Amino acid sequence: MRVFVPRDSAARSVRADEVAERIAACAQESGGGQAVEIVRTGSRGMLWLEPLVEVETAAGRIGYGPINPEDVDGLIAAGMLDGRGKSLGLVEELPWMKRQERLTFARVGVIDPLSAEDYEAHDGMSGLRTALTMTPAEVVEAVVDSGLRGRGGAGFPTGIKWRTVLGAEADLKFVCCNADEGDSGTFADRMLIEGDPFTLIEGMTIAAYAVGAAEGYVYLRSEYPDAVATLKDAIELARTNRWLGPDVLGSGFGFDLHVRVGAGAYICGEETSMLESLEGKRGMVRAKPPIPALQGLFGRPTIVNNVLSLATVPTILASGAKAYADYGTGRSRGTSVFQLGGNVARGGIVETAFGITLGELVNDLGGGTASGRPTKAVQVGGPLGAYLPVEQFGLPMDYEAFAEAGAMVGHGGIVVFDDTVDMASMARFAFEFCAAESCGKCTPCRVGAVRGVETIDRILTATAGTDRDKHLVVLEDLCELMTDGSLCAMGGLTPMPVRSAVRHFGEDFNA
Repeated sequence: MRVFVPRDSAARSVRADEVAERIAACAQESGGGQAVEIVRTGSRGMLWLEPLVEVETAAGRIGYGPINPEDVDGLIAAGMLDGRGKSLGLVEELPWMKRQERLTFARVGVIDPLSAEDYEAHDGMSGLRTALTMTPAEVVEAVVDSGLRGRGGAGFPTGIKWRTVLGAEADLKFVCCNADEGDSGTFADRMLIEGDPFTLIEGMTIAAYAVGAAEGYVYLRSEYPDAVATLKDAIELARTNRWLGPDVLGSGFGFDLHVRVGAGAYICGEETSMLESLEGKRGMVRAKPPIPALQGLFGRPTIVNNVLSLATVPTILASGAKAYADYGTGRSRGTSVFQLGGNVARGGIVETAFGITLGELVNDLGGGTASGRPTKAVQVGGPLGAYLPVEQFGLPMDYEAFAEAGAMVGHGGIVVFDDTVDMASMARFAFEFCAAESCGKCTPCRVGAVRGVETIDRILTATAGTDRDKHLVVLEDLCELMTDGSLCAMGGLTPMPVRSAVRHFGEDFNA
């Protein structure tokens, strides 16, 4: 009999370890000779149900949650280990799960993240094995044809970036994974690494084979100690299984991977700052051109992709580019992993095809606000994303529709606010955040953020009429300057939440 208890950080924060220990102790104390195997998995992403315990039965996995350690004795007495008692029913049949189309997150919450056997039993390594039967150029074109775009925020076509690196002449090339997940309301990278690290390793190995790289780095933030430990253990297991090393799967192709832990600077989520940090320097933005695909890590051609982008590649190679591109809408092909957070009743991970509306995510899946009050705004795409009112909940989740609405999908984080939020203070926070996190290299970002805080303070203390209108004009001029003149997205996108707050919630700027 197998019982599945998540080891994801979110579940452990609400005592999942104690739940697992109590289940094991109760099974032993029962003395019935019932052999119980506790399997620690990632999280299914239904965070309001954590710790979510699943029991394997002939019909499928039966879910119980949220469970406190104090609940375990009673649940086992009621027949939990046989799938009886008060349960949630079959986990795969829960509305939250049935609504999703999980490709990148297919194994997260299902397998033991550090079991190579479990990984292969659930189609792991199929993508890499397929890739190794193809030429590198064919692998690159498969990724191009899939329509995969960078999931880190910019949405640049992944295959086009790979094609550039493949065509670059160099004695050494690199694959770098940006796992410096610093956006508020985002946690998908962490959950994937903790729940299915082998799929990231497989994706990076495919990328290396495609472009001719021999070495890779995962730049992972120090705030994720469990993810760091899990990934390091997974890399060692991958080397043992010859999924990494001088002769990957007996193909003669060699690739190895290393973890580097960042010090927590938000700017190191920007690709060139991350490269500076990987080289042992202070995280500062580089001017482009040259682009990292031609002169990246240590001046060599480098793929820089986000965790979700690289972790999606194995399913593209395993199932074919067309199968992946059949999901989605317009130029936003495939699935995306959205993260619901903030003041939301049901927070967690939702992977579904592009095209689902913002309202469906927030209301249908998220259940509205946790406070029960009306929703006033959502911020999509992290702290530099736009604030959107409920009137725009019909927006489909796709890159072009959001850009047309003056917003961005970004990394897929959605933070919900109820009607008590003061949007002027949120706009002020955007500038404060930029002032604190700017690397300081360019003046529009370094100085503009400070002037932005001052300008909003003047707006909020101005007398009604002329003074306020004058400061609002200055604010718009400042936003335009930062957008057009900043060296990277840090300063260039900070005006987005500010402008959207003024545009949609102008009444909050009246003192």
